[in-house]
Amino acid sequence: MSWEEEIRELRHREALAFEMGGADKVARQHEFNKLTIRERIDAIADASSFHEIGTLAGTGEYDQGGNLKTFRPSNFVFGTAEIDGRPVILSGDDFTVRGGSADASIPGKRLRAEGLAYELKLPHIRLVDGMGGGGSVKTIETAGRTYIPEVRGWETIVRHLAVAPSVSLALGSVAGIGAARVATSHYSVIVKGSAQMMIAGPALVDWASLGDVSKEELGASKIHTRNGAIDDEVETEAEAFERARRFLSYLPSCTDELPPVTECADPVERREEKLIDIVPRDPRKVYDMFTVINGVADTGSFFEIGRRWGRSIITGFARLNGIPVALFAENPKVYGGAWTADASRKLIRFVDLASTFHLPLIHLEDCPGFLIGKESEEAATIRFGSQALAALGQASVPFCCVIVRKAFGVAGAANHKPGSEHVRMAWPSGDWGSLPIEGGIEVAYKAELADSDDYDAHLAKIKERLNRLRSPFRSAEYFEIEEIIDPRDTRRHLCRWARLARRATGTAPPNFWYRP
Repeated sequence: MSWEEEIRELRHREALAFEMGGADKVARQHEFNKLTIRERIDAIADASSFHEIGTLAGTGEYDQGGNLKTFRPSNFVFGTAEIDGRPVILSGDDFTVRGGSADASIPGKRLRAEGLAYELKLPHIRLVDGMGGGGSVKTIETAGRTYIPEVRGWETIVRHLAVAPSVSLALGSVAGIGAARVATSHYSVIVKGSAQMMIAGPALVDWASLGDVSKEELGASKIHTRNGAIDDEVETEAEAFERARRFLSYLPSCTDELPPVTECADPVERREEKLIDIVPRDPRKVYDMFTVINGVADTGSFFEIGRRWGRSIITGFARLNGIPVALFAENPKVYGGAWTADASRKLIRFVDLASTFHLPLIHLEDCPGFLIGKESEEAATIRFGSQALAALGQASVPFCCVIVRKAFGVAGAANHKPGSEHVRMAWPSGDWGSLPIEGGIEVAYKAELADSDDYDAHLAKIKERLNRLRSPFRSAEYFEIEEIIDPRDTRRHLCRWARLARRATGTAPPNFWYRP
């Protein structure tokens, strides 16, 4: 009375599932320089850690005797796994089976993956390659009906954003609800050349008389990493997996925990001599803010997020003596560091991410204010900039600002977190005010200059007079700035602050849900 026969049937069905769409479809996947879903899982997960759920789900065809003749597996694979020893939910589309469309999908698998990630409070990594469960015209015939779109289970995806990290990797042509899944995450990556993301594919665009375009023209990585729909682009799938692992390494597994602290071999007292003269005395000249960031953070620890959009603000994770922090800084090489509408949108999302996962916020400031001009006004810069300042004020984590150079106007007020007590430091190069004197002096002293015999000479005298008063040391006398530091000591100061901030950081949820 053994059950060996059933076990043989089990192993046979498992073997059929592992064939995916068949040898021809697997070969075609490789021709496009793409891995199969099972190869991707092996590449991103710790060795032998993946435990699949729902392997046997699919569509079977039987003979009159009830024997299985053919089997087409579901085109969605998921299960539990470990990444760097930490448990996660890992899921992905099998493009070799009907291109990841609904015709071969088992909706319950995708809903279960999202639900388990939410209820078990686990990070979820989505390997997206296809429509991600969306329907096709052929579905009408196979189902015998059409349906009203409801996006069932979407509330679970949104709730998970407030519970645990969510990462989406666009690894092929991603359309419809698959594209929405990529965008609805904390961090997203697209593979350049072999992956595209679009609301609808070329055929539907052509049918709508919107032009004959290719997938690359519609949804190339250069489009969506520059408009903010996807955070970053990479050259290979291997690089996408590495970026996902690194992103997760800065975050807790869920919001009930604090981010993990790592061992640090970089001395806290390390002084970067190059920082003493990196800021030019001429306020119109630029310098490399990345040199400043890498000079103060643990060596090699800065992980930039969203490098190709909103480029006048740099955002990313770093470590200070092993403590993870969220760091943002203006980039003087892009619009002089002025806040644009896109940069403000990027900052809102980043500040919300820091609040959700309890990462202390650091601002290395060199802000001349909002970008001005007609295009800036048309882009509603003041609207998005005001939202960014509101997000900073709502942030539930400790905040620290180092004013490297400029802090002007409304945007320059981001050296201060409203409603909180926090640490601010300035380099001797600090320069601040409602607006730069160079831009407002001729308006403020218009009458006086008009009465002078020598306009240029009198203007120079006014500038000299004002420059004597704009020294950061004058501000320090009035406690307008709490501390002026030697730029070479910035790392030591920030590491000390990070240790204090870590002690003060709790795991209480922010007073808002994360907005993708």
